[in-house]
Amino acid sequence: MSNVPPQPHPPSPASAKSRNLGDILQEFGQHCNLMQEELGKIIVGQTPVVRQILAAVFTRGHCLLEGVPGLAKTLMVSSIAQILDIQFKRIQFTPDLMPSDITGTSVLDEDENGRRNFRFVEGPVFTNILLADEINRTPPKTQAALLQAMQEREVTVGQTTYQLPDPFFTIATQNPIEQEGTYPLPEAQLDRFMFNIRIDYPSLEEEERILATTTRGEKPEIRKIMSGKLIVNLQKLVGSIAVSQYIIQYAARLVRATRPKDESAPKFVRELVDWGAGPRAGQYLIHGGKAQAAMDGRFSVSVDDIRACAVPVLRHRISTNFQAQAEGMSNEDIIAKLIKEIPTPKIDKFEKPA
Repeated sequence: MSNVPPQPHPPSPASAKSRNLGDILQEFGQHCNLMQEELGKIIVGQTPVVRQILAAVFTRGHCLLEGVPGLAKTLMVSSIAQILDIQFKRIQFTPDLMPSDITGTSVLDEDENGRRNFRFVEGPVFTNILLADEINRTPPKTQAALLQAMQEREVTVGQTTYQLPDPFFTIATQNPIEQEGTYPLPEAQLDRFMFNIRIDYPSLEEEERILATTTRGEKPEIRKIMSGKLIVNLQKLVGSIAVSQYIIQYAARLVRATRPKDESAPKFVRELVDWGAGPRAGQYLIHGGKAQAAMDGRFSVSVDDIRACAVPVLRHRISTNFQAQAEGMSNEDIIAKLIKEIPTPKIDKFEKPA
């Protein structure tokens, strides 16, 4: 028998006309809570990480996971794919990996009449969730094969362009401590990732639970919660969350303050930062804020939602200089100071949501 539980009607803009938006958001929150409960059977702790990955999924974003070996990065992604009941493929990035190993290639076929034709064989990028494991271990030419897939959600081979399945997400991992023989991601590709998520060591209590649950020889079963069609509908729902001009002003000021040449940049940014985030960072702050609000069952984005997304959105879009390194200031430290430094805009009157 299938272990797929009965699913409620997928929320969509069309169904929103016949059902109360509050009921739809409540249903969405129940889905998210159920997903986190199921994932908790496999992954101990890491609640903020899971929430950020889900926020990216519901806003069509991509994630870059960083963490030392043994923190269950791959297991987390594959488990999320199981819970979402969508197709999952993994590519182990190595120095000899070729672009065609990702996108696919054309092969020469001969039919029964002896006629020869080229046939396209899809690569592993044709999936719903693509895990690019240790993405910085392959040369830039192969890394670049993901650029078009991540941005346009399509692949061009020869003179033909192929559409990728919907939904499509790339979740890449890399090891931050072992850099010998690696190829750092170029800034253009880093900017394609909505979030740069750091996975840290578990707490003592969490590590004890990990040791207790993973050494029994039993593998817990997790249920499938969402189909691909439901995810697409939920993406439309998240996109319809209201964002006031007040929130847009705050997100724009926060992003502009990361640029040392901008007149609004604080003194410490001008001294410690070489270059800051572009407009795409602001877009991802808004998208991430919408997902945070929707997962909490709220109708509109708050300043706290933007702040909750600030570190994973901005950390890979800021380049610090030698002085920052000498003072022991990390990107996260600078973002934390910016959040304290940048005031929230004043509200003169109630603004109409965008």
